[in-house]
Amino acid sequence: MKGRENPAEDALILLRSRICNPNFVFTPFSDSPDSNYSKLKFIISSSVTEACNNSILLLGPRGSGKTAVLELVIRDLLAEHADMISVIRLNGLLHSDDNCAVKEIARQLCVEHQLLFSKMASFDDNSQFMIAMLRECGLAHKTIIFVLDEFDFFTQGKQRLLYSLLDAMQSVTSQAVVIGVSCRLDADQLLEKRVRSRFSHRKVLFLPPSKEDLQRLLEHILSLPVDTSLPNDYAVEFNMKLHHILGDERFKEIINTLLNSDSTVKHLLRFLFYAVCHMDLESGFLSLDNFRTAMSSIQRQPKMEYLQDCSILELYILVCMKRLEVKEQNSYNFNSVMKEYKGIHDAYQTSDYYARNVCLRAFEHLVQRELICFMDNRGNNQSIEFRAVKLLISSHELYQGLKSYRSCPAILRKLVDQ
Repeated sequence: MKGRENPAEDALILLRSRICNPNFVFTPFSDSPDSNYSKLKFIISSSVTEACNNSILLLGPRGSGKTAVLELVIRDLLAEHADMISVIRLNGLLHSDDNCAVKEIARQLCVEHQLLFSKMASFDDNSQFMIAMLRECGLAHKTIIFVLDEFDFFTQGKQRLLYSLLDAMQSVTSQAVVIGVSCRLDADQLLEKRVRSRFSHRKVLFLPPSKEDLQRLLEHILSLPVDTSLPNDYAVEFNMKLHHILGDERFKEIINTLLNSDSTVKHLLRFLFYAVCHMDLESGFLSLDNFRTAMSSIQRQPKMEYLQDCSILELYILVCMKRLEVKEQNSYNFNSVMKEYKGIHDAYQTSDYYARNVCLRAFEHLVQRELICFMDNRGNNQSIEFRAVKLLISSHELYQGLKSYRSCPAILRKLVDQ
């Protein structure tokens, strides 16, 4: 089958669009009362309906879903209370300067309420305008939600913006919610005493998903709907095969390995995108090999790939340097490596023995490939042979590289094993 007649192509487009849509990804967590979505929505909706002020921090590692869940909550609240919410967004990477931040708040408020914005207004003018708008919105029963992304950057300097915002919220006439988003778990400790005393001290932590949540997330993203334009028989068979894969111990081992290195949702979605892209359109179904291929793609190690392009002599030099490190020789140079190289040749009578000038060229090539480097730049005028060097590749990487090198001499693997 060719073109769009093949349901596998439609399924591929659907799965890719799902993985790239944060709103879809985090939808299954909106049902649970214990989810971060439910907690955050309750806090903000209470502020909107009960006309009270609030401040909250969303904390967790990058890629854990803080912004995605917040945007999902704001989208749903705007649908429920369209005329009662106004959203102001700032980013610490762009607006950490107090003057710049207050000016941006004034600009967004003017756009939101169709007012004329003055670029020439001072910090005090913009601050007074912001406080006046908070008061006016409060009287009109309209809540202003301030989203401060990269919140920890706003804590640098005198924190005039945070103080002005939180101090204005102490008034009974204002109606606002300040939401800080940060990857620093100690973000609240960075606040000055006068700012901290006005902060609500509410925090929502974004932790790695549990095994049950992970299983739900995988099924939610990868299962095909049976009531759409896709053929019903194809969708049922696709979901059945997917169910077998998700229950396979080999698949669980792949997922555990993946999450051991990075347990964030963002990393998982990247892995799933790789797997879906490798789906065979002829068969039209996902297979365990797709996930294995995705795993190898996501775990790419450039240094190990560089080893595959090295000559046998360059491998000998790397092994010699590793042996010198094992012997606790902290400082060594090309001459030290040559002594070790000659020692290996004399001990094992290897056939791979090259002239010194050839070894020096191989040594220089390793420096260019950044598999080794000089200890410092102070000896630029010194001959390469006498400058101290160090390895930029770990023992594990070297061992795995030699193991996967097709024509690697057995003696090198033996030496590394020792």
